[in-house]
Amino acid sequence: MEKVIIVGGGASGIVCGILAKRINNEVIILERNSTCLKKLLLTGNGRCNYMNENYSIRNYHSENIDIVDRIISSNNIDMVLNFFKDIGLIYKIKNSCYYPYSNQAKMVQKILIDEAIRRGVQIKCNSLVTDIIKKNDTFLVTCGNDILKCQKLVIATGSFAYPKTGSDGMGYEFLKKFHHTIVDVVPALVPLVSKKSYKEWDGVRCDVELKLFEDDVYQKSEEGEVQLTSYGLSGICTFNLSHYVSRGLHDGKREVIKINFVPFIKTLITPWMHHYCLKFPTRNLEEILEGFLNYKIIPVILKHAKLSKNIYYKDLSNEEKLRLCKALSSFPVEIISTKSYDMSQVCNGGVLLDEVNYQTMESLKEKNLFITGELLDMNGDCGGYNLTTCWISGILAGKCIGEYYDQSK
Repeated sequence: MEKVIIVGGGASGIVCGILAKRINNEVIILERNSTCLKKLLLTGNGRCNYMNENYSIRNYHSENIDIVDRIISSNNIDMVLNFFKDIGLIYKIKNSCYYPYSNQAKMVQKILIDEAIRRGVQIKCNSLVTDIIKKNDTFLVTCGNDILKCQKLVIATGSFAYPKTGSDGMGYEFLKKFHHTIVDVVPALVPLVSKKSYKEWDGVRCDVELKLFEDDVYQKSEEGEVQLTSYGLSGICTFNLSHYVSRGLHDGKREVIKINFVPFIKTLITPWMHHYCLKFPTRNLEEILEGFLNYKIIPVILKHAKLSKNIYYKDLSNEEKLRLCKALSSFPVEIISTKSYDMSQVCNGGVLLDEVNYQTMESLKEKNLFITGELLDMNGDCGGYNLTTCWISGILAGKCIGEYYDQSK
């Protein structure tokens, strides 16, 4: 009877354990929290959007994006869907996201833990691993006052993101001991902090288009709801740009997001505004903007355009009209930092993918060492993309380990 130890009972660790367990091996999950899958409970506002039916590579970020493309193949996506089907999870799809039919992340947590226990996986909670070394063909895992031995080891500790769920980046330190390269880790899916303070619009949610410029060069745009805050920007659109912003700031680049507050205007804004304002000649600028803007945004727009709220559109010079239109359609917000890991959903960076066998998640640096989940240098946009890579990497590692023990009967 040989032993498999999985350090971390998150999404990738738990599915890995389920598939690694065979009659002729012992599988132990060491989880530092009082329960497994703590972070899963936060996904989808507690409803658990655990996958997305649109698994395009455009939704992912990595130093080795070509390897990510192989990892999120259609075969591997089907493998994940079949896994959840086999353990009895019924799903529904809403806005392209897979949700449990119960709408409860708690039930996904329960069904996964129950399945692991049914298969004979030992789950040891409140078990903090502090050191890992290898002697000959045996891994020595220090956990509390004990040193556990195993022949196969899976490190699935998660990144720095959401440290309150137990992710403190210790996994990176373990893997450095086995000579793995760690792409510098920065927060991702995280609110962005602006150079200026915008207390006037704090708390406003509105539909916009965001365009990211890096060193004055256009990078990417997102359209949808943004949350305006006193310190900067938040919301899903912001999060999806934060991968680029966080990495760019780390590399010393200037990051500016330009907000289009009138994305519903599909023609040139200047003639549209001219036509719209002429309909209401007795309204001043503040009253004009009240027709389509949140009242908290209006003073910020007018201040940026250097215009009085009491002036009438007909009295504006051509230059002033252009300033108004530009403030509405291309409002610049310079980003100087991100919020901390406490507010980031995932991290950008991690273990270099070309040091891992993408078909099995086994380290190419150390035999019988497997790396799964957020430790790897692949992260995705909002919408279940990051859980997808956790499921895939955990299942691939678990199947590889499980098939090894099946063959060794």
